[in-house]
Amino acid sequence: MPSLRTSLIASAAALLASAVTIAATQASGSAAAPTPAHLPDHGIATLHQDVNLPASTWTSTPLEVRLPHAGTYAIDANVRGRLEATPPVDTYITARLWNVTAKAEVPYSDRLVYQLFTNNTATAGIGGNGTAPISELIRVTRPTTIQLQAEDVTTGGTATIAQVYSDDAGYTTLRYERVLP
Repeated sequence: MPSLRTSLIASAAALLASAVTIAATQASGSAAAPTPAHLPDHGIATLHQDVNLPASTWTSTPLEVRLPHAGTYAIDANVRGRLEATPPVDTYITARLWNVTAKAEVPYSDRLVYQLFTNNTATAGIGGNGTAPISELIRVTRPTTIQLQAEDVTTGGTATIAQVYSDDAGYTTLRYERVLP
């Protein structure tokens, strides 16, 4: 006849074994799986080439990041634009974040990157470059690719050069960091 102590130990062991079985079943079922350790929750990508922008057309750049898990991410971009034109001219570059996975713009991510505007009728060309930041929070339900897009909008005159630009004087970058599960 087993003692009370032996019975209690056997009951505790059975209870522990069933709890481990339940936990293992839940982890392999439909519950959200833990974040794999080999996929980072943050990263940065750098544009290593110039991207020419045709007039009035959103253009995808090769600059993108892959958000590896469901969750809320802070997305930050530094977008360097370059314009040259002969006056009179009104032309500007805008940029936005594009959710490739959902085939949709990240809401409110449009930014004016750089603008040339003058009514001067000088024949000499004008130009320059500037960098604009984009900072947004995005919630995704699955792994998602975010890409940088840009557009040259010309309402007067013609831009002879319209580019998203990267070089040693300033790089166009795209960074992500998971801030909430």
